[in-house]
Amino acid sequence: MASGEWRESNNPPHMPVMLGEVLEWLRVKPDGTYIDATLGAGGHSAPIAERLTSGRLISLDRDAQALAMARERLRIFGAKVTAVHAPFSRIVEVARELGIPPADGVLADLGVSSMQLDQAARGFSFREAGPLDMRMNTENELTADDIVNRWPERELADLLYHEADEHDSRRIARAIVRARPIRDTAHLAAVVAGVRKQWGRQKLHPATKTFLALRIAVNRELEELGQFLSRTPAAMNSGGRWVVLSYHSREDRLVKRAFQEGERAGTLRVLTKHVIQPTREEMAGNPRSRSAKLRCAERV
Repeated sequence: MASGEWRESNNPPHMPVMLGEVLEWLRVKPDGTYIDATLGAGGHSAPIAERLTSGRLISLDRDAQALAMARERLRIFGAKVTAVHAPFSRIVEVARELGIPPADGVLADLGVSSMQLDQAARGFSFREAGPLDMRMNTENELTADDIVNRWPERELADLLYHEADEHDSRRIARAIVRARPIRDTAHLAAVVAGVRKQWGRQKLHPATKTFLALRIAVNRELEELGQFLSRTPAAMNSGGRWVVLSYHSREDRLVKRAFQEGERAGTLRVLTKHVIQPTREEMAGNPRSRSAKLRCAERV
């Protein structure tokens, strides 16, 4: 999920985005097999599991800390739910290893969870000082610190521009290099805010796009997403629903293109001709949902 608004609210954590719409489009059958490819805190998995009787839910996440917490939350569902430590790009391998039938529904809620954002020690947020980490899977080697304090200025500027559409990428990269060593997330946010131009009304913190680009690079998010989008149809049953929530334009373009290509190839039928967005009520109650976009396709 994209980083929070300039003014954070006091919302309770782990609010599942567009839950009603997700369940509506997923069309959960009590005896069906479902895969939640991005378990997070279990905010979507739990309501899916509640609708199952003889069905089964497989939930994936590459964040071991989130997985442990979600397993505790989902323990009440017993054998109906299996939580697996894996990135969603391995969806086909996980399904094969577990020996489950083709899925009647797949859900992916892309990006970083509220739980990760709210823990300063994970380094995802600019609201308070934390280490420059940003790894969803802490077993990976590359951290935000490696990029911020070691990458050449030009590579850093290119990253900000290409991954997050940051128009002030050159100015920001130059400021970061001059301010090295960058100590923590608060230091980085202050450096970026000090040089970034103001473009109209500022709803987002000036460092939002910088943090987004770093997170995408550290976690290879777009590469992982590309693999997930190309592999998922092979794990689905005919008539199965595939729901994806995205939070920034590059993600949404990749999802839209994959669905359209699947439709042209005769493997998918796009059900959402226009993107579905949160209601005004949800956006007011959960500001982090404001950038969410839902798309749904059906396996044919």
